[in-house]
Amino acid sequence: MATDFAKIGASVFIIAALVGCSSDPQKNQELAADENVVVTGKRQYAPPAAMANMAGYASADRMVAPAPEVTEQYEDTDPNPIKLTAEEPVSTFSSDVDTTAYSVMRRYISKDNRLPPSDSVRIEEYVNYFNYQYKEPKSAQEPFTPTIWVTPSPWNAKTRLMHIGVKGYDLQPETTPDANIVLLLDVSGSMNAENKLPLVKKSVELLVDEMSRDDRLSIVVYAGAAGVVLEPTPGNKKTKIIEALNNLEAGGSTAGGEGLELAYKLAEENFAEDAINRIILATDGDFNVGITDPGSLEDFVAQKRKGGIYLTILGFGQGNYNDVIAQKLAQAGNGNAAYIDTLNEARKVLVREFRSTLFPIAKDLKFQVEFNPAVVAEYRLIGYETRLLNREDFNNDAIDAGDIGSGHTVTALYELALTGSDAGLIDALRYQPSPEIAGNTDELAFIRLRYKLPDEDDSRLIEQPFMTADMTDNLETAPADARFAAAVAAFGQKLQRAGYTDKYPYEEIIDLASGSKGKDPYGDRAEFINLVRAAAKIDD
Repeated sequence: MATDFAKIGASVFIIAALVGCSSDPQKNQELAADENVVVTGKRQYAPPAAMANMAGYASADRMVAPAPEVTEQYEDTDPNPIKLTAEEPVSTFSSDVDTTAYSVMRRYISKDNRLPPSDSVRIEEYVNYFNYQYKEPKSAQEPFTPTIWVTPSPWNAKTRLMHIGVKGYDLQPETTPDANIVLLLDVSGSMNAENKLPLVKKSVELLVDEMSRDDRLSIVVYAGAAGVVLEPTPGNKKTKIIEALNNLEAGGSTAGGEGLELAYKLAEENFAEDAINRIILATDGDFNVGITDPGSLEDFVAQKRKGGIYLTILGFGQGNYNDVIAQKLAQAGNGNAAYIDTLNEARKVLVREFRSTLFPIAKDLKFQVEFNPAVVAEYRLIGYETRLLNREDFNNDAIDAGDIGSGHTVTALYELALTGSDAGLIDALRYQPSPEIAGNTDELAFIRLRYKLPDEDDSRLIEQPFMTADMTDNLETAPADARFAAAVAAFGQKLQRAGYTDKYPYEEIIDLASGSKGKDPYGDRAEFINLVRAAAKIDD
């Protein structure tokens, strides 16, 4: 079906759970799926149990029918390399408030009793899963005030960790704009599992509980065909919304592209000028009917973004989760991506973080750090591999970057080797003399942030130096949040098999996190510590 992008231009919020099945029929005859067969980029992971159930395996008394193949797709990325400051002093990247990777890791460890594939690990999403006590912004017009710490590294006594954090301005309930939400729900046959459509329904009920009479909610479904099952309804008509939701059943094939177009069309027809207009898409499958090409889907979503159409993705289900498409669409749609593995995670995303999930306070947030070679010899950005930008992209307002919602915190970590120390890993050149590093040693780095207010097209700039005198010499005296974030980053690097924390034992990660847990009203940090304990047993 042809798509006229020019005629479809409104605002939508899409919470999508995207999952992909293999397109290679030969694979379905080679491996059965009692256990997951995990595809990450060009890599395929088949647990030993999966190899025991070959398709068409015949026992003495019966033929065992092959189970459908189960695949999960993650982008094939390598950890960021170490940079020599004298050659490349500037590091630029987009913000990221997604948390998908953390929930995926939790599901692998707690439910599957195995470590996640290394390509599923995005360390920034582990770190950003938690809130931190950063400096409070001044106002909605100045929504960030950077917090910067430099401490000893817990996994390498020779290096330092630079911790950059921002907290978005927290909109007060009385100033929160109304929400115009279109739910786009996959009700195809593959959604007929307890952690799919039933969990979607329970999650949406939590969202509905947070809505008021001035909010609007619509429901579009897709399977063999797409259709509207609930026209825009005031948020206080909760019984009507829940009845429409509970009447849904899973069955049929998937027509995701057509459903997406219909959801945007409905949102455009009911566009509210002073509201946040969003679509919520929940599915466990690729769009294999309608707009099937991932590039075309990404372009479609990006086109809608220009009209204020935001896309946020929630993943459901396991076994064939397509993280690659989820990430690309969320980034294209100025939204965030999360993975809902439990009802508690749904409560975190849709209740505890309701305003930060739905209401952006800034868009296209970019970070740029210039390191002083007289102080920093080498640096390495921990995570953000899929969010790297060119240096010139920082000042180019046409380049898209991540958004940040009300009260959201964003954290970035660098590992540093200081000039004059023996922490460096890059040898001097044999045939070229080492440059004479001179200059002001009072500043370690200069940090720049660019962002746009939600209703503006021109970016604003924040600049702040970090002084060497402000470094913390003892990790034990560093802020608790700095120590906890370091523990999370250390764990993520172990799961990523990056090589930097291989000799840093799980026990020390547990001790570091336990000693910096601080106030933990919802038990998120305690849960992290238990996940590290479980991972240690699996990896033993």
